[in-house]
Amino acid sequence: MVWWGRAACPVRPVEAEWVDTSLDWLLAEFGDERLRGTVVLPNDEFFPGVYRGSRADVESVLRRLCVHMGVSRDRVELEHFANDEVSELSDHVPLNWASSGAAGHHRLRAGRSVIGIRDDQAAAPMALVATISHELGHVLLIGDGRVSADREDHEPLTDLLTVFFGLGIFGANAAFDYSVGGGYSRTSRLGYLTEPMFGYALARYAWLRGERNPAWAGHLDTNPRAFLKRGLRFLQRV
Repeated sequence: MVWWGRAACPVRPVEAEWVDTSLDWLLAEFGDERLRGTVVLPNDEFFPGVYRGSRADVESVLRRLCVHMGVSRDRVELEHFANDEVSELSDHVPLNWASSGAAGHHRLRAGRSVIGIRDDQAAAPMALVATISHELGHVLLIGDGRVSADREDHEPLTDLLTVFFGLGIFGANAAFDYSVGGGYSRTSRLGYLTEPMFGYALARYAWLRGERNPAWAGHLDTNPRAFLKRGLRFLQRV
């Protein structure tokens, strides 16, 4: 869609302004080298070996993400918690249901960051990486005193940090999921940015890096990739 000869932005002006100013702030905080760092892809190069969803696998993913994000593993205590959101009736009765519960949490205890990962995330590697990288983002923002947990937008800002740290593919692909099976359908949302906001954030991230047609966009699902392309067209014409 084009308005007045200009490619339409995939998000509202207030959302675009928030993404733009927040990415500028992240650039000032973490620097140009981080901006131009490696974009992590969902492949064997970054996550080698067989993944079975065990807690040992979760630990392995956590360690790799700690290295990539520059967070010492010693700073982080990992704990697991159960997902009680879905009734046991779903095992026996066809249901249509939606979820948007927190897949992880972060808190400070005795100077260390404690991050919790919901058990069912281990079965979904894309969502697991998105969740762990988000919680490690809290370590960099709240744990390091860059922002307060009372800041109104600290959760979406933490999602945006994962984009800035080259991990936005995972959050964008996990932001919305629809599946059908066993006589029921399931929709779920993960994170605090919508698919259009992830798409625009990735477009702005690519633009800041000087990438007008980023090769890594091919790893995005259909919707976030479309929003990324719309965002790049919009940025090219503003």
